[in-house]
Amino acid sequence: QLQASGGGLVQPGGYLRLSCIGSGFSLEHYAIGWFRQAPGKEREVIACISNSGDRVYFSDSVKGRFTISRDYAKNTVFLQMDSLKPEDTAVYYCKTRNFGVDYWGQGTEVTVSS
Repeated sequence: QLQASGGGLVQPGGYLRLSCIGSGFSLEHYAIGWFRQAPGKEREVIACISNSGDRVYFSDSVKGRFTISRDYAKNTVFLQMDSLKPEDTAVYYCKTRNFGVDYWGQGTEVTVSS
């Protein structure tokens, strides 16, 4: 299963680093996506990284502020979030897919507020 962590309360302009850890299985062979769901809104994909780490994707809403990386030794995918805005407030999830089945982390809450 996937375990997402690192959320919290941060002021606008601040930063957080989220972690997505594979528990009980290796993430090495899987692409990982980060999603978020703000109150009253649909869940949206914001970043993805390929299994090899050489291909990444960012939504327009986070491009230039967020980076995604993976540490194979730690079996972890990171989402570095800089220059945070109040509109980044949401529950953040990581996800992978194996044989057509989606596996979601439990979500970690990010609140950007002064």
